Amino acid sequence: MNKKIAKKLTNISKGRKMETYSEQTFIDELDKEILKLLLMDSRLSYRQIAGKIGASVATVITRIKRLEENGVIKNYTATLDHEKLGFELSVAIEVTVSRGKLIEVEREIAKHKNVCAVYDITGLTDTLIIAKFKSRKELNDFVKRLLSMPYVERTNTHLVLNTVKEDFRLL
Repeated sequence: MNKKIAKKLTNISKGRKMETYSEQTFIDELDKEILKLLLMDSRLSYRQIAGKIGASVATVITRIKRLEENGVIKNYTATLDHEKLGFELSVAIEVTVSRGKLIEVEREIAKHKNVCAVYDITGLTDTLIIAKFKSRKELNDFVKRLLSMPYVERTNTHLVLNTVKEDFRLL
């Protein structure tokens, strides 16, 4: 199976509907319930999760460990209000890269502390960067640094005026 394309397949296992993703990770309804709870509050104890979903603590521990080992759960973190931390500017920056150096350029961009996400995209540009800055000067310096990078042909910066929704807790 191609690892780059996450194909959703449906299997039947022990009478439960299971979903298979690109690297053969099986997710059933119980796993989904556990993941939903962890997405809302990653500080929940195994016992609290077990009580909320009606499963044993041992089952919850086993399921969470399997999800961690399979890379479904990558880490546990807090959701921050970036504006309250002084990050007043959110931007989406399109980047056009030349000479087949897309991966190298993206890796270098991803190292920057203000960069939240770097995506390969289709369309007129090659990469989309999502970043947050505390000031226009920080943003200006970052864009100038981008433009000075080898193989970066041009950028197109979109300033976010209002954030209607920003929540990556999907399941």
